[in-house]
Amino acid sequence: MKKWLGGVLMGSFIVILILRYNVMFKNPFSNNTLRQRIFVNTTDPRLKWVQQPTVSPAIQSPEAVNQVVVADELVSGLFLDRNFSSEVQSSLFTWNEMKHIVNYSKGLPNALEAVREARIAWDNLMDIVAKKQQIEVNESSVDHKGKQCPYFLSKMDTKDFGDKGYKLRIPCGLIQGSAITIIGIPNGLSGSFRIDLTRESVPEEPNPPIVLHYNVRLQGDKVTEDPVIVQNTWTTAQDWGEEERCPSRNNKKVDDLKQCSEKVGKRDNRTRSKPYFPFKLGYLSVMTLRVGEEGFHMTVDGKQITSFAYREGLEPWLVNEVGIFGDMNLTSVLASGLPTSEDLEHIDDLDALRTVPLPLHRPLDLFIGVFSTANNFKRRMAVRRTWMQYPAVKSGTVAVRFFVGLHKNQIVNEELWSEIKTYGDIQLMPFVDYYGLITWKTIAICISGTQAFSAKYVMKTDDDAFVRVDEVLGTISKENVKHGLLYGLINYDAQPHRNADSKWYISPEEYPEKTYPPWAHGPGYVVSNDIAKAVYTKHKEGSLRMFKLEDVAMGIWIAEMKKEGFKVYYKDEKRVYNEGCNDGFIVAHYQSPREMLCLWQKLQAEGVAKCCN
Repeated sequence: MKKWLGGVLMGSFIVILILRYNVMFKNPFSNNTLRQRIFVNTTDPRLKWVQQPTVSPAIQSPEAVNQVVVADELVSGLFLDRNFSSEVQSSLFTWNEMKHIVNYSKGLPNALEAVREARIAWDNLMDIVAKKQQIEVNESSVDHKGKQCPYFLSKMDTKDFGDKGYKLRIPCGLIQGSAITIIGIPNGLSGSFRIDLTRESVPEEPNPPIVLHYNVRLQGDKVTEDPVIVQNTWTTAQDWGEEERCPSRNNKKVDDLKQCSEKVGKRDNRTRSKPYFPFKLGYLSVMTLRVGEEGFHMTVDGKQITSFAYREGLEPWLVNEVGIFGDMNLTSVLASGLPTSEDLEHIDDLDALRTVPLPLHRPLDLFIGVFSTANNFKRRMAVRRTWMQYPAVKSGTVAVRFFVGLHKNQIVNEELWSEIKTYGDIQLMPFVDYYGLITWKTIAICISGTQAFSAKYVMKTDDDAFVRVDEVLGTISKENVKHGLLYGLINYDAQPHRNADSKWYISPEEYPEKTYPPWAHGPGYVVSNDIAKAVYTKHKEGSLRMFKLEDVAMGIWIAEMKKEGFKVYYKDEKRVYNEGCNDGFIVAHYQSPREMLCLWQKLQAEGVAKCCN
């Protein structure tokens, strides 16, 4: 966290914008905010416990109320037979095993929406693929487009900053470490302005959801006459969320940073100056909005000011536009650290990075499933260049696959499709990647490890985790537990988070018990084949309890198996570090692509596991 904060305060980019637009910052949209929803027929016996999405009566469309779609119809377009190459077919193996995924959505937020959006994204992607194939047939050479997912975007031409605000399109979303820097001078009658991060809309949405609404009110508002910063979100279905205001006495933290800095609104009694506020009418401000692990963080003139936790279904990878509106002279806008894929023509070690093709049902010592989101191109490349180069992986004794959902952005899906065909190490998921659906990926990993392959052990990890494959193999071999094994950093006495502000909040309705059964932390845990196979079987039967915290879910499933007669052996591994890196690690979490490469180089040069920070 300290290292990340240092990067925040060093901010190496500038964004300038010039605007004049007097806004009172009520609902920025027209009254036409009806959204047509897809409802599931809850009288269908297959879906008797799948709840309908909650829609505010004030904005519920009559057409939406009458629209009923059975689950099979909702997903049917995702599972049509298509003429793919054998390499692509192998990347869709798990996809085809999850045809009834909508029937298992109880307890998982955004589940139906994610499948519905995936069908739209899949249809669009298949249209593009078909058109490209036709071009390749008709032309001897294909004119390749420029890079579709740029790392860096900037606009410094004041002619583009008009009185109606300015919008910068973000082609491939944001990832952790991305930043938007804005430089401008609050001016006009009020000096008030707002920054909106909006996500891609779908045809049923007249206005795009706002992932972050950052509203600076220099003249105060109905609540206070003093300057104030208001942060919020907006969607058609839920309208405005709960405001987070600064100054505030709220002690809530996001990525260990306070939601509102104590400096804001504080008066220096020695100088009897006005209470501190980071923005002043007529004075230049340099604002940098960074994407963290848990939320957005705003620094102004090098000082940390506010933090805002991501809200369910409104995650940074969804952002496709930054809008700046209000009373401000803007000079420039800059977006940096954006997700980008590598140009294949410039990869010297491409053959070494491609996965070794393995036949169906190949016996393995270990199958490793890696959670990744579509636009995390650099993280996947870092894994390919580091611990996927272990001899056990290259020889086919261990198989590693990334589990990636579709993206709402067409460009990202095109890049992902190219990556699938190039490396052969991605298992594509038939849903759009919302954080609350990662439990579906855990099931998918168990399916792959036991049905696509026949692995003695199945491991789950993340794309920002460094896994010492040789040490994992050595340790589980030494334990010699072939059945009922859960190996990892075990938590024996965890309780559900009942604080609604927590990223891991669990309501009593979701989990009424006071404590969880033993579970292993998500950055790296291993189960034996029989447990993974039981997860697959229970999923197929429809008897698997869904729970949105995937690592806890695995613990719950194993506890249920134990009640049914499974003999379970919990192996606690303290060298799995779920919050960073310590020397001697087996798994080190929260490692950037650069740190992954550093860890690998140290292992190769010194033969010991030493951290790089």
